Amino acid sequence: MVSVSIDGRSLDLEGVALVARGEARAVLAQEAVERMAASRAIVDACVDEGLVRYGITTGFGKFSDVVISASDNENLQRNLIMSHACGMGEPFPEEIVRAMILLRANALAVGRSGVRPSTVQALVELLDAGVIPVVPQQGSLGASGDLAPLAHLALVLMGMGEADFRGRRLPGARALAEAQLVPVTLAAKEGLALINGTQAMTAVGALASRDAIALGAAAELAAALSFQALRGITDALDPRIHELRGQPGQIASAAALRELLDGSGFTTRQGQERVQDAYALRCVPQVHGASRDAIEYAATVVGRELNAVTDNPLVLSDGEIISGGNFHGQPIALAMDFLAIALSELASISERRIERLVNPSLSNGLPAFLARKGGLNSGFMIAQYAAAALVSEDKVLAHPASVDSIPSSANQEDHVSMGTIAARKARMILQNAQRVVAIEVLAACQAIDLRALSMGRGSAEALLSPATKGAYRALRRCVPFMAEDRILYLDIEAARRLLMEGALTEAVHAD
Repeated sequence: MVSVSIDGRSLDLEGVALVARGEARAVLAQEAVERMAASRAIVDACVDEGLVRYGITTGFGKFSDVVISASDNENLQRNLIMSHACGMGEPFPEEIVRAMILLRANALAVGRSGVRPSTVQALVELLDAGVIPVVPQQGSLGASGDLAPLAHLALVLMGMGEADFRGRRLPGARALAEAQLVPVTLAAKEGLALINGTQAMTAVGALASRDAIALGAAAELAAALSFQALRGITDALDPRIHELRGQPGQIASAAALRELLDGSGFTTRQGQERVQDAYALRCVPQVHGASRDAIEYAATVVGRELNAVTDNPLVLSDGEIISGGNFHGQPIALAMDFLAIALSELASISERRIERLVNPSLSNGLPAFLARKGGLNSGFMIAQYAAAALVSEDKVLAHPASVDSIPSSANQEDHVSMGTIAARKARMILQNAQRVVAIEVLAACQAIDLRALSMGRGSAEALLSPATKGAYRALRRCVPFMAEDRILYLDIEAARRLLMEGALTEAVHAD
């Protein structure tokens, strides 16, 4: 198994996905150990000298003016974690929690948080052993860090809370014992360092951004299949049109579609059958391209946050300890709201192409709902309903979370980001969009088969573009042509899985 280094400097979206999904091990870099040991010495000196520093020798939030004695510091850290573990709702999926652990360890590895290297190593050992803390999804304001979610993570490190281990949900202490791990007793500042950061929202955002990039490629493929099924006009993809606008995502999307459609026997030219297509085909580069740019922006912001120090206070290289606000989740909140809108729009235009495929008034000669013996068979009638329902749900979810704020901690924390809510919503929209695009791929391939028959060509492959032929074959190996009605949700899930595993996009140009 490959390794991903936890060094506080080099983590990227791919590395997060590999560790989160169990395809790579996380290894703490020696250089990070040395940096952490140096910053820990500064914290120990602060405690020994009785200096008043936030979160080290004081209480938290509104209690920042309450000085805590050295003898009470261990209790302070323990009480902090227990009192802040107020998460609610369904727990995060395992891959999100694994990403949270990785990201928290990586942020601490920068060496500006004053934690002991052994505490960070204990986080890495949780990952290695497969001990997955139960972390409820709700309860974070996304400003003083993801306090509630990260507190649930820290509970298990301390031998409390709950964890999933080898398919069973266990008390934290028992999960550690079965994994042959020892609970950590937190020292000064370590409780705050474990929970003061953006790692819950960033974990969700990292995996969502990485999967959004994959979905963008899948949506382009789906559009190319629909383009052929509807005998789309390729003139609208002329590079001169898109260069005149100068939007990079649009230019890239048009280029991708030209490549995907090159050599197709299904597509048409301007005036051959009609003068222009509806927007769902003609404006694919403009819509997909805008989403491309938004996804790239979100991925860039999240990519920076992967190696960011979001703790408070921070132990600086000159030995000074300063309280700031790097825990505020506004950068991630805005990026996730933007990502949510971009993904919602990919699904929205995909559903409009599905409607054109199934509607005999719009499909340029395809049978109603892509059904043979329509009436006896309903074909893709309700598949379009399902896509429309998902798109409508996305429109509700796409309302920005970051425009809201509720003061907390007796108005000490008077502006919050709601970044974790934004990230969770973006993830839900991503999952909905994956299913909509999967429905489009199914409908488009069904339409391509029917179109080939109507054109007197028994095999669709004879007319498909070389680039899309491999993807068509990959789908048809798992989901055959629907000659008569069958249970469709199984087909939708099979297509979604193929799309998100990359099987269809990897099959492009397979021939």
